[in-house]
Amino acid sequence: MIMGNQRWTLGGDLTINRVGYGTMKLTGWPRGDRPDRDTALAILRRAVELGVNHLDTSNYYARDGVAANELIRSALYPYPADLVIVTKVGALVEGDDITRSAAEQRGVTPDGLRRGVEANLRSLGVDRLDVVNLRMGDRGHVEPPFEAALESLASLRDEGLVRHLGVSNVSPDQVARARAVTDIVCVQNLYNIAARDDDPLVDTCAEAGIAYVPFFPVGGFQPLTAEHLSAVAGRLGATVPQLALAWLLARSPNLVLIPGTGSLAHLEQNIAAGGLRLTGDDAALLGLPQARDRR
Repeated sequence: MIMGNQRWTLGGDLTINRVGYGTMKLTGWPRGDRPDRDTALAILRRAVELGVNHLDTSNYYARDGVAANELIRSALYPYPADLVIVTKVGALVEGDDITRSAAEQRGVTPDGLRRGVEANLRSLGVDRLDVVNLRMGDRGHVEPPFEAALESLASLRDEGLVRHLGVSNVSPDQVARARAVTDIVCVQNLYNIAARDDDPLVDTCAEAGIAYVPFFPVGGFQPLTAEHLSAVAGRLGATVPQLALAWLLARSPNLVLIPGTGSLAHLEQNIAAGGLRLTGDDAALLGLPQARDRR
């Protein structure tokens, strides 16, 4: 069901379909509803059946005994050969360790980062993690030593515990600093059709061959609402969230999507968005640069 010409290669060796799946909503972490266990397992299996081979997760996506990594392992282990699982480490060390003031420094020390990596290895049941993102704090806040944390993760990569590294929730300056320390294969930040502060960073990453992975691709806790979005979606026979995903895919070839959902129906709709075709008029109306017929 994944459309052709919708693939990206991370780090030169991990080829993924550009429509992936984010697992956070399976746990309701840090707040919100979640599906029952059977539905969660069915969603993960159905995603893979439909061609998804890129999952976004973390060991600290866990609440009230429900953990994303455990669900992934229960649903999909032994994993398909082409499945790429991307996880993250940072200020939080364990799934229910959400008091940031207490966890901030501990999570990004060499010991804290090792604990985070090893926790993901154990819970996923693998010997090496495909990609680990260093998750930083909210922009504008005082942050722990950034380069030192990346160097710690690079040493874990050198040990063979991690294949590739990325960064998450970072500024353009931090991306440049990260690239000065080590090779980065992806950047995961807030970005969608209505939140476009990172437009220049998307293009910088594309030029460097770095994947840009937007979180909240359809608005997150603030769903997208605009008359022109509804009009284009209606003409295409699609929903506004589907249009938002199609816009991201058309925006730049390095955009890799990880929409999350606790609904099988919404999962199928998200994946089907990869087949939507935007005309030049659609692209111009939606603010895509260099509007032209595109897929």
